[in-house]
Amino acid sequence: MDHKAYRFELSATLKASELAFPESEFSDRCQRTRQAMVKEGLDVLLITDPSDIYYLTGYNTFEVSVHTCLVFSTKEAILQVPSIETGPAVVTAVADDILGYRWESIAEVIVPLCELLAGFEAIGLDTWSPTLRHGVISQLQDRLGAHRFRDGGAILDRLRIVKTEAELKCLEASARITSAGMQAALRIIRPGLSDNDVAAEGARALLAEGSEFMSLQPIVTSGKRISVIHTNHRRNIIAPGDPVFLEFGSAYLRYTAPMMCTAVVGQATARMQQIRDVCLALYETLITNMRPGKTFHDAAIAAEQVLAPWHETVFFSGVFGYAVGAQFPPSWVEGTGYIARNQHEPFQSNMVFHLPLCLRLPGLWGIGISDTVQVTEQGGRALTNNDWQLQTSG
Repeated sequence: MDHKAYRFELSATLKASELAFPESEFSDRCQRTRQAMVKEGLDVLLITDPSDIYYLTGYNTFEVSVHTCLVFSTKEAILQVPSIETGPAVVTAVADDILGYRWESIAEVIVPLCELLAGFEAIGLDTWSPTLRHGVISQLQDRLGAHRFRDGGAILDRLRIVKTEAELKCLEASARITSAGMQAALRIIRPGLSDNDVAAEGARALLAEGSEFMSLQPIVTSGKRISVIHTNHRRNIIAPGDPVFLEFGSAYLRYTAPMMCTAVVGQATARMQQIRDVCLALYETLITNMRPGKTFHDAAIAAEQVLAPWHETVFFSGVFGYAVGAQFPPSWVEGTGYIARNQHEPFQSNMVFHLPLCLRLPGLWGIGISDTVQVTEQGGRALTNNDWQLQTSG
């Protein structure tokens, strides 16, 4: 049978059987999105980011490299997927219709999209999205007129960054699983093991505790390699005295609450402990400022003052926090907000940020400790359960 027949056969028994939330949750999200579209003067959104599509429909798959889009108007939501994604579309999503195209023939998407969009004058796009394919949008603009297309990416960013109660429960569940994976990995660290051994134990525990496929696999590095940002395990043997850096993030209904820890094989040096103290001071400063009435910029400036004496000594990314929520590979970073200089958005209750506080001494090592934190009226509240100590192992 072809993908059209497959869709109808599957719908008879499994339609929406793996919906992540009650339909009322998606209805509320869609209603708020449509209200925002009207305020922005947009008739329809052409959405291509997997996490945005998931937010509005629940559509969930591990195959996010193919063209998928949601045509989301003030009246209906039409999901366009390749033939191989027919099954996930039927069982995980709520949409008014599902349009399939042959996986091997992406050019087939153009005519149906033109027909769906032809009646709209103001079409919103996320113009900065890496999933907005030039070949698709250029043909749509040629056929429909480039003047119809406008930047509408901020609409969903503004909505997604503030979490609902259902989303907070997912992040709390992820935090529990993340912590279990982290503790399992920390327990086995000793000289002679490789960074792969530690990552493997962490991955085993994360999956055993209930994680789905993760947006980022477990990150483990040791010794000098910690000083190189965004390296990962590569069969390196852990030696006595080495610090070992771990960053894990489980996925629960696609929501990820990441956490960092650093263990030391043996006794931490005074210098390592000193850098740990800076990480803790940064964290305490940030959670004090993570409340309504403050902006992302305010919190970052306060943290920069703590870091200032170390500015010439350690490398820090410049981002003290980034929003997290529902995501797909290749990253758990939501992309809707960053705690950094010149980011002037105000904090709102129930925003959730990962605070990736890793300080690296180039060519020597690094110390990284973090929590995922919910914004409340009183300040930041940790969802993960880090104790902010250097763990001792081996």
